[in-house]
Amino acid sequence: MLTKRLAALTANGLLKKRHYSERPLCEEYVLTASGRDFMPVLLVIASWAQRNCGGDLDSHVDGETGLKMEPFAVDAISSAKIGSRPIQMKSAG
Repeated sequence: MLTKRLAALTANGLLKKRHYSERPLCEEYVLTASGRDFMPVLLVIASWAQRNCGGDLDSHVDGETGLKMEPFAVDAISSAKIGSRPIQMKSAG
């Protein structure tokens, strides 16, 4: 199952394989630029699941401070929290 998921993430450009040892030959999966762009989305979804899906779900913590993270989405232009204002779709054409 893990092999199929890693292959799908690699095929879709979120991960890439990188050799980190020649003897023995060892590979690791690292995030691509696209994968780094997706990371905030993943963390916001995980935060939503923590609040809404019950159960004992794992939490994300800041790697430097050790504090629990509470991710949320913010509009980069207005700095408004996503969901705090009405949103409309505008045609790209």
